Amino acid sequence: MSYFYQMSLKKRIQLIYIFLVVLCISVTGICSYLFAARSIERNALQLKQSILNKSVQVMDEHLRHIVVSSYSFMLSDTFSQVMQDVRNHNETRYYQNLSLLQTTFAQLKLVEPLIDTAYLKTPIGNFFPTKDFPNQSTAFEQEYGEYVKQPGWNTMWFGSHPSQLFQSRGNVLSLLLKPIVVDNHTFSEVYMVVNMREAAMRDILNQDLMNNQVQLFLLHRNGDEIIRPGSGTFDLVTEPGFAQLLNSGSGDFTYTNVQGEDMLVNYSSLSMNEEWVMVSVQSKADLLSPLKKIRWLVILIMLFCILLALGLSDLLSSALLKPLNKLRRLMVEVEYNDLDVRFRSKYDDEVSAVGHRFNRMLDQIQILFEEVRATEQDKRRLEVKALQAQVDPHFLYNTLNTMFWKSESGEKQDVSAMIVSLSLLFRLGLNDGKDITTVEQEIKHVEQYMQLQQKCYEDLFEYRIEVHESCRSIEILKILLQPLVENAILHGFNDKEDVGFILIRIECHEHTLRLEVADNGCGMDMAKIHAEELPAGERKGYAISNLVDRLNLQYGEQASLGFQSEINVGTTVVITIPIS
Repeated sequence: MSYFYQMSLKKRIQLIYIFLVVLCISVTGICSYLFAARSIERNALQLKQSILNKSVQVMDEHLRHIVVSSYSFMLSDTFSQVMQDVRNHNETRYYQNLSLLQTTFAQLKLVEPLIDTAYLKTPIGNFFPTKDFPNQSTAFEQEYGEYVKQPGWNTMWFGSHPSQLFQSRGNVLSLLLKPIVVDNHTFSEVYMVVNMREAAMRDILNQDLMNNQVQLFLLHRNGDEIIRPGSGTFDLVTEPGFAQLLNSGSGDFTYTNVQGEDMLVNYSSLSMNEEWVMVSVQSKADLLSPLKKIRWLVILIMLFCILLALGLSDLLSSALLKPLNKLRRLMVEVEYNDLDVRFRSKYDDEVSAVGHRFNRMLDQIQILFEEVRATEQDKRRLEVKALQAQVDPHFLYNTLNTMFWKSESGEKQDVSAMIVSLSLLFRLGLNDGKDITTVEQEIKHVEQYMQLQQKCYEDLFEYRIEVHESCRSIEILKILLQPLVENAILHGFNDKEDVGFILIRIECHEHTLRLEVADNGCGMDMAKIHAEELPAGERKGYAISNLVDRLNLQYGEQASLGFQSEINVGTTVVITIPIS
């Protein structure tokens, strides 16, 4: 930083110019890329969630139809006749019942093509389609014996598994049911198994996929696979912790697999079996792969702008600083009490206009000096004028600097408005050398000041002025409101993130005039406020102490200045002066 401070203004302008160009281009490019990536990711998640919900509805509808078809099978006359023999423990009609059920089994598969095989277990024998090659009679106990002992169930779903009830059927999904009540009689040892081929269910799962980048899984909530895509590249279901992210209902999240790849995951539970969750998985890198070209394009644009900034920085800094350097040299001469210098330029631009205003300011300063010399005999008025001459140079520098940059940026309308406001500010502040002005003129003065500050600190604050019409012609000491507004802007809004607000209210109360300046800034500690009221040599607040001195010199004890402040709420300053 010490090296930066020792650099010339020209070098600093070059450095800052290049830095700002690089910063702006980098921020714009990075933010554009991130915004595009986020938008694509968000839209993809929403689209996938919509497709996933549609797939869930389709799967639920098929499962519901399978359940309905199975219960419809149990409502047939043939099934009722078999249940009569089961209730009577009549095993002699087993083959006759087996033959009768063949038609019912065939009708079940016709009603629901997803059903591959059906198996009915009863105490008088097991019934099944004879052409489906069943295994030995003990296969049901081996596969479902432990499950039927569980209490409180009517239907039970099983994910992909090899069926032991039939020979060479491949992997199936199974539905285990208890029969409905027949003739007010329940059957505790009668169960029906309906098998669906996994391949057919997988076709339903994949029928709405847009591309092969997205894969759908049907999982149990504990992480077991119900249906897996026939060919896939994602093995997230085998990773520990993946199933724990599948909450109830539906949702989406980003998951990082063991290889460090980010995956976009959507999920939704089935209504027919809330333990089954349909999961959609897509690689985030595959989704954002079209943005690679945009990223390289942004990098090339950034490099081009950086090279262009390097080439133009010296030319621009020289052109910008030439008239300003001339004005600076004149200010140095004024610093050595040479008030006869004047700014002259062949250019008729904004900087020249500032120079001419500088000339007028010097003229006014000379006039003020003459007036001060002429009023040396009046000590009070001399002290008042000395205090009024203590103008904050930081405000003037910021104003001139803002006008300079706006002029270079081509914002001629703003520069013209600022020049007019600055001119009116000095004219109203000088007030032809008079200490007393009217409320109307004081309002115009502080309004010009706030307009200039709004140009210097854009979007920093807003203001409103409320004044009773009967107060406008009252004579008061000039420049009372501007120091309070300046204090609110510099201290109240210094660390404030949102837009500040200044309210100026002027009211008449019998023989006194009340001037109030309120802001919604950061507020002040009361200890600091009391510090402002110390003797003049010990005060820390320059603007406020200046104002207190001027009030004391002009009005004595008849005038007062009070504070009301609260941290993070705001500050209200009230001046009360007598009406002459």
